[in-house]
Amino acid sequence: MSETIDGPDGRPRCRWCGAAPEFFDYHDREWGFPVDDDRRLFEKLCLESFQSGLSWRTILAKREHFRRAFANFEFRDVARFGEADVARLLQDAGIVRHRGKIEAVINNAARAVELVAAEGSLAAYVWRFEPAADEQVAPQSRSTSPASVAMSKDLKKRGWKFVGPTTVYAFMQAMGLINDHVEGCVSRAEVEAARAVFGRPA
Repeated sequence: MSETIDGPDGRPRCRWCGAAPEFFDYHDREWGFPVDDDRRLFEKLCLESFQSGLSWRTILAKREHFRRAFANFEFRDVARFGEADVARLLQDAGIVRHRGKIEAVINNAARAVELVAAEGSLAAYVWRFEPAADEQVAPQSRSTSPASVAMSKDLKKRGWKFVGPTTVYAFMQAMGLINDHVEGCVSRAEVEAARAVFGRPA
């Protein structure tokens, strides 16, 4: 079976795009392009934690609802959420109403504030875990990596929750720490070019 599937324009994309029409836009515009914005990085870590046990299609469809519910994932604001906010969120049908994951986002927001104070920015911290070129394997051939295990372990040590190695690896794929577009995918070269000129946060 081919690793690619033709998109609406006839050009090849990663085969997973075929699972839902809305995946093509997400694949072409977001997935794998490097990100250094702290808010977007925090949002993605949160959404990946909500995805655990669910499909990305479910989370992507609810993303705008999540943004409204969680103050656009501005972590300094989310860190101030209290029990009344938890109760509100548990009644919000627009998101995934899982108490543990909701409370984890609030906890992780507070941990993000601490991390920024200690490391300068969430971006600077995250990009320290970018794998070296010789650590890369065939695209989409695994669900964890030594780098995702290391980042997961360090985040947990800092008090973060719902950030296992698989969740962190999916985050790394999406935020451009690795280029996991398959060979032949039209976006692979575009992502590689973006990564080549991307200034790693320090």
